[in-house]
Amino acid sequence: MIVPRCFGVANCVDSIWKRFGRDGFLAAAPNCPSRKSDRIRRLVGPITAAVAFTAGAVTSTKAIEPMPANAIVQELRNFRELGSVLYVAAHPDDENNALLPYLARGRALRTGYLSLTRGDGGQNLIGTELGDELGVIRTQELLAARRIDGAQQFFTRARDFGFSKDSADTLQRWDRTAVLADIVRVIRQFRPDVMVARFSPIPGGTHGHHTASAILALEAFNLAGDPNAFPAQLNELKPWQPKRIFWNHWTRPGVSGEGTPDSLRLKAGGYDPLLGESFGEIGARGRSMHKSQGEGRTGIRGTIMENFNVLAGETATKDILDGVDTTWNRIPGGAEIDGLAGEMIARFNPQNPAASVPASLVVRSRVAALPEHPLLPGKKAQLDSLLRSCLGLFVDTVISSAQVVPGEPMKLQHTAIVRTDYPVRWTGVRYALTQAEFSGEAVALKDNETAKREATEILPANTAPSQPYWLRGDGTEGMFRVDDVALIGLPENPAVFPVQYRFEVGGQSLIIDDEPVQVITDPVRGELRQRLSVIPPVSLHWMEALELFNPGAKKTVVVEVIAARSALSGTVQLNAPAGWLVEPGQNTFQLEAPGERMSVTFTVTAPAAATTAQLFATASIDGAVYRTTRAEIRYDHIPTQLLQAPARLKVVSLDLAIRGKQIGYLPGAGDLVAESLGRMGYAVTLLGTSDLTLEKLKRFDAVVIGVRAFNTRADLEPQMPALFAYAEQGGNLIVQYNTTMGLKSTKFAPYALQLSGDRVTHADAPVTLLAKDHPALNTPNKITTADFEGWVQERARYVPRSWDPKFVPLLSSGDPGEKPLTGTLLVAPHGKGYVVYSGLSWFRELPAGVPGAYRLFANLISLGK
Repeated sequence: MIVPRCFGVANCVDSIWKRFGRDGFLAAAPNCPSRKSDRIRRLVGPITAAVAFTAGAVTSTKAIEPMPANAIVQELRNFRELGSVLYVAAHPDDENNALLPYLARGRALRTGYLSLTRGDGGQNLIGTELGDELGVIRTQELLAARRIDGAQQFFTRARDFGFSKDSADTLQRWDRTAVLADIVRVIRQFRPDVMVARFSPIPGGTHGHHTASAILALEAFNLAGDPNAFPAQLNELKPWQPKRIFWNHWTRPGVSGEGTPDSLRLKAGGYDPLLGESFGEIGARGRSMHKSQGEGRTGIRGTIMENFNVLAGETATKDILDGVDTTWNRIPGGAEIDGLAGEMIARFNPQNPAASVPASLVVRSRVAALPEHPLLPGKKAQLDSLLRSCLGLFVDTVISSAQVVPGEPMKLQHTAIVRTDYPVRWTGVRYALTQAEFSGEAVALKDNETAKREATEILPANTAPSQPYWLRGDGTEGMFRVDDVALIGLPENPAVFPVQYRFEVGGQSLIIDDEPVQVITDPVRGELRQRLSVIPPVSLHWMEALELFNPGAKKTVVVEVIAARSALSGTVQLNAPAGWLVEPGQNTFQLEAPGERMSVTFTVTAPAAATTAQLFATASIDGAVYRTTRAEIRYDHIPTQLLQAPARLKVVSLDLAIRGKQIGYLPGAGDLVAESLGRMGYAVTLLGTSDLTLEKLKRFDAVVIGVRAFNTRADLEPQMPALFAYAEQGGNLIVQYNTTMGLKSTKFAPYALQLSGDRVTHADAPVTLLAKDHPALNTPNKITTADFEGWVQERARYVPRSWDPKFVPLLSSGDPGEKPLTGTLLVAPHGKGYVVYSGLSWFRELPAGVPGAYRLFANLISLGK
């Protein structure tokens, strides 16, 4: 969902409620500075507490059911097939969504996708989350896609720091050795026969991350089999050398490229009769999970040709797996298994999967007798899954609340049910964190009758609060910090409290892994399930995401203490760096019920000089210290994600003057610029289409159009004459950047202006002031090149390449070795007012608290004032 924001405007309660309804208001209100008002407290207080700790925490994740008959057949094919392919690229959405289901489902190959980054440097078309939060969303979107196409998902520690023009720049900002080590680790874990790079290692006209991903994949291919490369990995892994690595030529969706004369061409557009879909249709469903990037696709039916060129390793002339033994013959003593698996496939009865149980048990016993081999653990896990599904065996571990405080008892209800009369005994349950052995009385399961057990376990007191493992520590611009090397490569956190069920089937032991979930019945969506998360008894919430100070000024800052449990009392402290003064030293709080909130107020005095810092809030209860905030990311297409980062507040001391008061903001694809304008002291009103009349616009000192509005809104073009007339009669119209792709209108201004794909990707790229006397650079704040220090991720994107002479270019900036771009900020007088078009990345700089960005944007609003 797109979460509306409230910006402290005078009519925020009425306008948000009317525009977005109750649910939208509840989503917006906790972020509203005006929430201190009694009216909002009455509306929000008790309701949002319930949302935060119950309904807001559930998701539509389904229970892990036994596979249906068609999936059992697919799994049997996968079990018999021992070939494997690892696909490597840079970002979420770089994978070849037609090829992956062809390999994983069509050819039953063990298939993996290694995305070097999590896409955290991109933009968000479905909400306002950016940076780390966007990376969490895109991680889950990739996992949703993999559940559709059947491949496995991997990552490295590389951070998507934004667009990079060449691989040299990318490899300088990433820790090249660390990312290379991560790729080698994934190769040694996954042990692919063949690797495929999405992009060419030869620099060209593509994203620097893309080229770097191919360069590193090729280097890792050459190192993974070398025992002298990254020897620390060999404490748990073994060297592995794939047979070859390809470059998979990229073509536009639906276009059959010819490749090069020496390309190996492969037909990947087949049809899966078990699913009733072509691989192109399956791939489109997977691609459509990339909703934060607007990647919805229509399925492709018919021929899809894929082109491959060998980058290193053995040549291939007929197939990407030329020369690879994909049968059980590659495992010593495994020849018999291939025949047994073939018989199981031939004799499988979809009307009676349990008839295959005896054969499954025979195969399990034969596989268990084989000598140790790196591929066997995965095959044994497949056999266990097949046996479970043939039995129709379902297990479930349910907990009353999905959010548990360390040291608390957890009441667990275990359920097992088998859908066959084949004899199955439930012989025990084990909890890996608290119990070394299986326990419980053995129970004979009866056909289609549930068996239940209840237990109470203590969540260990030293369990850390749940947080995506790659966000537990502060990283760098180009890398995430991961202290536990065993987690590197995993798409998400392992289970917090692993549970194992043990059964006896035909004299063999079957162990099924599970984890506790909360189950809630929603009257609209039905059964909703949420994984167990670890929370502290209290969390801390800053009423503002950022605070601006005049140098030397005092300001009140408010921290909310939110209870997750009953009867809590303690103190709250702020930790501030030298030069920042906080009074009092601590405040007390007392909270009686879960969900209750208490606002704690501190007076903060900024240093006399302009500077930027961070304040950290901590809560102390009986000697224990808690220091996290909490945020939930909720969208229907992914499971709810709980983030618990340190409760930090960015504080900025800067000389900032503003003119004017009333701002109209017309939202685009989603950003936090309007909230930032409210922080500057402006009264901000969110505008709808019905507000875009000259009469209604007259009261605003400026109207700002949000990021990528012309890419996402089809209703803008007929409204632009009114906006131009507003500027002509003395208003300021400020248009933020749009991309060149998918434009629904090009009427950005009353004068000609043509966009390009040009960017300034270095946030520290030098800036030259082209029109030093222009009011936008002088009033009310004197802008100098120092105002362009400390910018984040980038300078500008999709910078206009040509424009009407009425536009005055104010700045020029360019990446190292390139000619500076002069269209990053254009201002044109229009009648009594002004029209501004800006390619500067305000949507990143203002929420990040960049002082110069605030000072310059204030000048744009103040034009003519």
